Amino acid sequence: MLRRIDFINPFGTRAYDEIIHRTLSHYAGDGTELTITHLEGCPPDIDYFYSKHLMESVLFERIMKSEEEGFDAVIVGCCYDPGVRTARELVDIPVVGPMEASLQMAAYHGHTYTIVTDHHKAAPYIEDVVRLSGLGGNCRGLRTIEWFVRDMITNPDAVALDTITRCREVTAETHADAILMGCTIVAACYQQYIMKGGQPPEMAIVNPNLMALKVAETLADLKQKGGYHISRSGYYEKPQGHYAEEFTKARSKFIKAMDL
Repeated sequence: MLRRIDFINPFGTRAYDEIIHRTLSHYAGDGTELTITHLEGCPPDIDYFYSKHLMESVLFERIMKSEEEGFDAVIVGCCYDPGVRTARELVDIPVVGPMEASLQMAAYHGHTYTIVTDHHKAAPYIEDVVRLSGLGGNCRGLRTIEWFVRDMITNPDAVALDTITRCREVTAETHADAILMGCTIVAACYQQYIMKGGQPPEMAIVNPNLMALKVAETLADLKQKGGYHISRSGYYEKPQGHYAEEFTKARSKFIKAMDL
């Protein structure tokens, strides 16, 4: 049975599409049609939070359109998991965040893990994501490699080598069993380096792109076979009654204003 997965790079640029496709499509299961998309009309990166909030509004439209276009699941390709919970209020297909998926899958790689993310600005936000998930009990901390995402794409091999060095330092420091890469572009740079024949580090690596893909494929299969239903009785309740009318009007105005 064909499953269609939309991996949305939540950036207003196509700069990251190719490296994600190159490093992720190899791992797609039989019967998976993996599409890599990006956003239009929003900032090219979300290193700063104002840009992140602008991007999320456009992202919600892209996710709703993904459902309308027949995708079976959506991955929001950033470890901030931007807009993931809000999007689940809007659509009935599974919406997967790479960080949440990685936290859920980390125990299969090792008993404890340390997160290695991109830079100091991202670190406290990622810590908040972990805390909100309730899955951080075996996390032994978070460290950074001090690269911003827009710079990574210009020198991905350097990013990979810095990441591997940091992983070794962090493992020696924390004695964690595994490293969870807390950035999808860091993970893509690392994966590309390994796929080109680079030497991987000695510890287990939790790659958020791969974890998100496998979670999305599983939930898509369950959705197709009637085994996935998101609760609409509380947190993810859809707008109802006059709230639905307000939502439709607000969405229409937003689409017109943004020329989407």
